[in-house]
Amino acid sequence: MKQQDHDHDAGLTHDLARLADFAARRRALLKWGLGFGALPFLACAGSNMDSTDMEGEAGSGTAGTGTSGTDTCSTIPEETEGPYPGDGTNGANALALAGIVRSDIRQSVAGASGVADGIPLTVTLTLQDGSNGCAPIAGYAIYIWHCDREGNYSMYSAAAANENYLRGVQETAADGTVTFTTIFPACYTGRWPHIHFEVYPSLDVASSGQNKVATSQLAFPESTCEEAYATDGYESSIATLSQVSLTSDMVFSDSVSQQLASMSGDVNGGFVAKLNVTI
Repeated sequence: MKQQDHDHDAGLTHDLARLADFAARRRALLKWGLGFGALPFLACAGSNMDSTDMEGEAGSGTAGTGTSGTDTCSTIPEETEGPYPGDGTNGANALALAGIVRSDIRQSVAGASGVADGIPLTVTLTLQDGSNGCAPIAGYAIYIWHCDREGNYSMYSAAAANENYLRGVQETAADGTVTFTTIFPACYTGRWPHIHFEVYPSLDVASSGQNKVATSQLAFPESTCEEAYATDGYESSIATLSQVSLTSDMVFSDSVSQQLASMSGDVNGGFVAKLNVTI
């Protein structure tokens, strides 16, 4: 894979040791029968452990074999936000930018002019209340972000440090949904293709990651990734995808059933990803 202008692997040896200890404690709790009820606490404890995007495990089960996030009402696993959240907790704060509340996140805002090229992707997240029969939650805010076609994160990676594309926040509608127009992200070293997101109680407080109530990630099915990466512009992702899997990814390896998007569409007309997000 061509070397990218980002530093996802900085401090990897140190992080792997800490993540291994974290994962071991979570598996022990599952073995003792505490199940998913203990995971939110553990996930919160681990969310500040990671200094790279080699993120920790969450959930339990076999990756890639469960139902997609659109077919289940189980609480979505809590995940690390990684090193490039752009929510003010690690330097840059996209949430403070004029124009960041938007549905189309392909172009930079607030004076930046860059546009992220790639296969069009529509992402619809449906926020649900796990304590109320998974009723839709209206009036909350969801912030999403992901890397571009070259694997760069805006506001952080050297090649996109002056841009803020592929970041945006919206308020959930009456049916609990938010829909973003974006591009299919790259696959970079060490991670399965994914999208990050944070949930906030309202748009008013969606100004800093300190106010979030949930953090997780969306995963893409392998067949969709293979189709996307066979197109022009994604050449570097082909080899990288072959080196990782849902069962080896450090976020999705123990379970992806609540995070695997339901996909439709194709490379010609664009893809559509849907995921239920139960909190």
